[in-house]
Amino acid sequence: MTTIESAAADPQRVAVVTGGSRGIGRAVAAQLARDGFGVVVGYAGRADAAEETVADIASVGGRAIAVQADVADERAVAVLFDRAEGRLGGVDAVVNCAGWAAFATVADLDLAELDAMHRTNIRGHFVVAQQAARRLRPGGSFVAFSTSVVGTQFPTYGGYAASKAAVEAVTLVLARELRGRDVTVNTVAPGPTATEGFLTGKTEEQLATLTKAPALERLGTPQDIANVVAFLVSAEGHWINGQVLRANGGMI
Repeated sequence: MTTIESAAADPQRVAVVTGGSRGIGRAVAAQLARDGFGVVVGYAGRADAAEETVADIASVGGRAIAVQADVADERAVAVLFDRAEGRLGGVDAVVNCAGWAAFATVADLDLAELDAMHRTNIRGHFVVAQQAARRLRPGGSFVAFSTSVVGTQFPTYGGYAASKAAVEAVTLVLARELRGRDVTVNTVAPGPTATEGFLTGKTEEQLATLTKAPALERLGTPQDIANVVAFLVSAEGHWINGQVLRANGGMI
């Protein structure tokens, strides 16, 4: 377990962001820091990327710590939350951005890859959700991540979409289980978003098709998704509960 910390003033509210070192997770961590949260940047293996995220937050006067944890490992995730409480004072928002994807037709999907996706995307979701349910303070929020492909149902996305459909199925269940706690539970389901991982391996033709798919006729950006998360964990977004928000520019 590795912890990296920036030095800045203690904020009043604290967010845990898994998968926070790159892509959408990094944009979420940076936005919540700008909104006044102290941020725990959870990461799986890229300590260098986590260090960069923490440094970026510190450079604008925010506070962040980076903690390595496999989201499917309940002991590691418990320690991550311990760090949030011990170093930053508590937990007010949890955003589970960590995820894994493999693409193949149902007939050709490697079952080892299916198992790996389900370990991170389903078991990992439950592990993080358990800690969120136990530790979020009143007024807090848990935000999970799905994918708009659960609705669009593109070929070769079957295994990934199945793992994220499980996340959507739990959303309202958990919101109802937390009745009386003043804690919200929502899921964000992005459409095509221009992260490094999304752009890698796609042809110009594929990218052109995906760019035209939303009614707004562009790819989403990590900041687009971070803005949605920031609203959901804010006081202004606290009446939204138990919902799946398809943040995709009008695909479906």
